[in-house]
Formats: sequence, structure tokens, C-alpha cells
Amino acid sequence: MEFKDQLNRVFELSSTPKRIISLVPSQTELICDLDLESSLVGVTKFCVHPNHIKKSKTVVGGTKQIKLEKIKELKPDIILCNKEENTKEIVEACEQICAVHVSDIKTTHDCLEMIQQYGLLFNSELEASEIIKAIQNEIKAFSTYISNLPKLKVAYFIWRNPWMVAGKSTFIDYVLKLNNFDNVFSSIERYPEVILKELPELDLVLLSSEPYPFKNKHIREVASMLPKNVKVKLVDGEMFSWYGSRLLKAFNYFKRLRNSL
Repeated sequence: MEFKDQLNRVFELSSTPKRIISLVPSQTELICDLDLESSLVGVTKFCVHPNHIKKSKTVVGGTKQIKLEKIKELKPDIILCNKEENTKEIVEACEQICAVHVSDIKTTHDCLEMIQQYGLLFNSELEASEIIKAIQNEIKAFSTYISNLPKLKVAYFIWRNPWMVAGKSTFIDYVLKLNNFDNVFSSIERYPEVILKELPELDLVLLSSEPYPFKNKHIREVASMLPKNVKVKLVDGEMFSWYGSRLLKAFNYFKRLRNSL
């Protein structure tokens, strides 16, 4: 059978994959929520949901560096990758072992398409359709809620030394827009470096819990370099950057965040 991934790459499978390796944390979570955890044989060291997964599955490295021999030993039927999380070299190396599906996520539409593709790949159409429907309902309810709230100018920080923010062509930028946040760096591609003292006019700075683990002490550090009227807040990076079934939890989190401002 022929399948296409989100880069329109064609790959073949002779039967439904029974041995899955996931090199993307949010996709690992999705596989488990599709009731496919028993088929998962390998994960990354960053796969933390569900919280027992690293203890019950073989860790095959990170998202940017993998242990190729360990992957080969697991004899996977398919390896799940992502255009942003994994390198082209990783994808090409994995293709020498078995079929590889690469996701490419910039919007919630892309997320739902990926879930649908997984449903077809793993003969889990019913589970996939239920997750898709639930996410669509969450998005609809949140859109009604957020439409009555003012737009805020925000900067979303992902790194410190150098200071880096989420910019254009990122899933984070798309999620900020869903939250009626005006990303002041949405005209700059990807994850630009910025200078704290030279930030544009802002209402709010969001410090993400990942990939840099911002803490309360960083709120004070950032606030000391900005006008007093600018709020600085820690946020759960998983809610803003993870896709797949994480979206089932994200919109309630966004409501709580807005209510706290």
C-alpha cells in the first residue's frame, strides 16, 4: 500500500505497522492516545508524556541526535519524524531502515491532517476521528470565548543567552494568533535573536517552559529591563508548541492564562 506524509513523500507499507518508533515527543503522546502504545518500541529522551513511557520503551536518543544502531536493533516497521524537530540527515538515515513518515505542522489544520494520516496508517480511523472531532469542538468554543477579549501585543521567548523568540512560520506564532495575541516578531522568520532593551512596544512577555526552562527568577530579570507596564509571565511551552492530542488540553489552559492576566 502506498501512503503520503505531510511533505508529500510517498512510501510503501506491506501491512499495518506493528513496531513504531517516534522521534517526536508530541507525536509519541498522540500514538498513545490513539491506543497504540503497545506498538511503540522506541522513543526519544524528550518523550515525557505519558510519564511512564521512557521506562517502558527503548530510548533511541534525542530529536537531533539518534542512536542509529539501537534503532536498527528494534526492527521498526515505521519511524515517525517531524520536519522541524528532526534533521534531514536523520530522516535520510532512518529511510535506510524502514518507512518514515514526516509531519509538517504550522497550523491546527496541519495537526488534524496528521492525526487523520495516522488513523489510516495504523488502522485506527475511529480513534483518530474521535480525537479530531474533540479538538474541533475545543477550537470552536475557544474562538467564541477569545473573540470578546482585547488583542495584546506579546513576545514569546524560547531561549536565554542569546535571547530568542518565536517568529513567523512557526506553530507557536499560529497558536499566539489563536489566543488573540499580536506577536510583535511575526514579521521575522523562525526564531530570531533579540536584545531585551530594544524590544518593540509590548503589553506582555511570555517566557516558555521549553526548550529553555524559564523560572520565576527570569521574570524578575526580564521585567527589570522593560517598562513597568509590561507584564512578564511564565507559560507552559507544551501547550503552545506541542500538537496532536495535546490540543485536547491546550484550550482550557489558554482560558486560564487569559483569566490570569
